[in-house]
Amino acid sequence: MIRVVVVDDQELVRTGLRALAEHDGDIEVAGEAATGRTGVARVRELHPDVVLMDIRMPEMDGLEATRVIVADPALHDVAVVVLTTFDEDEHVFEAIRSGAAGYLLKDISPAELRRAIRVVAGGEALLAPAVTRTVLSSIAARPAPTLDATPLDRLTEREREVLQQVGRGLSNAEIAQVLFLSPATARTYVSRLLHKLGARDRAQLVVIAYETGLVTPGP
Repeated sequence: MIRVVVVDDQELVRTGLRALAEHDGDIEVAGEAATGRTGVARVRELHPDVVLMDIRMPEMDGLEATRVIVADPALHDVAVVVLTTFDEDEHVFEAIRSGAAGYLLKDISPAELRRAIRVVAGGEALLAPAVTRTVLSSIAARPAPTLDATPLDRLTEREREVLQQVGRGLSNAEIAQVLFLSPATARTYVSRLLHKLGARDRAQLVVIAYETGLVTPGP
């Protein structure tokens, strides 16, 4: 059973997400919260597998709540997924930089919602689907003001190639196909990148790829 906490200031949204998430019986919404501050408290109390986090909320917004959760060593295995309306929200990229495992658009289908929860609970980031690639490319059109390629100095040429493909949103299997590697070798390279670059998860590798200029926005 995958345990989820939903943090959103709209009761209707929380109720809808609960009903959609629990539809197949393998996901349980263990708790809800209407503010970021209350959400952090509920996550510490319930220690769920996944947190579905809104961004715009009273008291403490979702970005700050995400940073607090990610920074807590006791919650190192809790994955935060930001929910947002892309056309309105200018903070999704910052949410990923803050340590979120990924994000969902609020018009996601019920089946996609459940699949996303399972993917994140399994230790992956929401970077492979085509919609995620599109949104990441759009967000990355607004990079950090100063790019720093220094982290790339620690990498071999092959590791740079793998990081570039991660930054483009490819899964391990897709990276293996593009770079003519076995899936196991691709996984090994991704794990090595996480260690060398001090990244918490795959989502932060994408941020590094964009911030260092290894990947640039585009289709």
